[in-house]
Amino acid sequence: MSIARTFSCVTMAVSGHAIDVEAHVSEGVVGMSVTGLADTSVNEAKDRVRAALMNSGVAWPQRRITVGLSPAWLPKHGSGLDLAIAVSIFVAETNTSADICRSTLFYAELGLDGRIRGVNGTLVAALTAKRIGCARVVVAAQDVNQARLVDGIEVIGVHHLRQALDLVRGEQLEPFESVASPPVETYESTLDFAQVRGQRAAKRALEIAAAGGHHCALLGPPGVGKTLLASRLPTILPPLEHAAALEVAAVRSAIGDRADENGLCLTPPFASPHHTASYTALVGGGSGTPVIGLVTQAHRGVLFMDEAPEFASNVLDALRQPLESGIVSLSRKTFTLDLPARFQLVLAANPCPCGQGLDPRGSCRCTPMQRRRYLMRISGPLMDRVDIRMIVQSPSVADFDPVAERVESSATIRERVIEARDRASRRLRATAWVTNSDIPGPALRELFPLREEVARELSAVLHGGRVSARGMDRIARVAWTIADLKGESSPSQEHVREALALRDSEQQWPN
Repeated sequence: MSIARTFSCVTMAVSGHAIDVEAHVSEGVVGMSVTGLADTSVNEAKDRVRAALMNSGVAWPQRRITVGLSPAWLPKHGSGLDLAIAVSIFVAETNTSADICRSTLFYAELGLDGRIRGVNGTLVAALTAKRIGCARVVVAAQDVNQARLVDGIEVIGVHHLRQALDLVRGEQLEPFESVASPPVETYESTLDFAQVRGQRAAKRALEIAAAGGHHCALLGPPGVGKTLLASRLPTILPPLEHAAALEVAAVRSAIGDRADENGLCLTPPFASPHHTASYTALVGGGSGTPVIGLVTQAHRGVLFMDEAPEFASNVLDALRQPLESGIVSLSRKTFTLDLPARFQLVLAANPCPCGQGLDPRGSCRCTPMQRRRYLMRISGPLMDRVDIRMIVQSPSVADFDPVAERVESSATIRERVIEARDRASRRLRATAWVTNSDIPGPALRELFPLREEVARELSAVLHGGRVSARGMDRIARVAWTIADLKGESSPSQEHVREALALRDSEQQWPN
């Protein structure tokens, strides 16, 4: 009777759960069983492991094999457990003294001929290995670059099961199999604000949104450039810090995106769901294996909801929790899961069903009630979380004159945004908030009061009925961001007026 133990991982969306893989080989009826809430793909590993071991020159034990996957209460899914199961059976059958198994996490799929295949979530598995104290992780050679992104852990890539078994026996693998230093971090984007002609006011609004982390809404006719502008917002956001970039890379790894294979990408992600997207597609979940939603794919970046009134109301309202907490909490029969979802929201909408509601020529034929009902599809509580509401007008012919217009690149704008965020972070260093948009209204008024003449200016706006009390807090937050962009220590009356101008479309939106 022999028993062996090693480690593997099961990914639940972007969370990794370490799995103790134990193999027990004993006398009895010849066969193999897997215990520990294994799904179909894990149970099918019995046949994959048997064929892979035999095609690697290892005789299959003609005895009773029991594989235990712990913790037993956690549902096991996917083919990433294959390699660990094969290694544990080999060690148990051959009585190999494999000390390496006690400090190694194995995560890969096996082909019937013994080849090692990559699986989604390799970066999540490497992070899990580091968390539980493993010294190394063994993955498919094609997944090595993903695992390399985790510092402080040895990464070994293998092409065939024979190499993994040689490693267990204590043999030295060829040098190219062991990976040394992690790849460099990169910041790349083919989009640039220099490609956008005209729309000075909208560009300025997005610069302020980027500097303060404000959610914004763009209202304008079709073809005016709302999508063009929103898709370039990530290019003026500050580069992701290492920890945030690793979070984004883990999300990409979990969905099978290999964008970070050659280095951590520091460009904030951008997600733009179609207006027919379902609730599950947007926030994630599902009844079985949890699906990663688009709000999680936009984590640390931008979520752009084009044609916002066309989305189902329950889909739009599902954004309210992540906008407040930065997470999506999923509770299902078999699991409870928190997915990261800290993103910057950009809503875009036509002013009415025909799209011509702002046409000065009066070409719109929609009634006032039709226009209001159309925009009322976006609920007031969701709009309450949006600090900047901008009307985007059609550019004039003069806007396309390259001589008359001073075109700035995204890199130039991004430098100003980074400087503004640095000023805000220094002001907020003693608090739990990072950007101006994070500060609740009461805390904003108590901790960062406006100068007396500025407060009077803002009070006049409130008493004039132009904005609500909640709207006044939003104006104050935006005014602080404008002051940061200007390098001022606190907002002036001019800054308040500009912030108010960024809400000129408030009467067009539901409150």
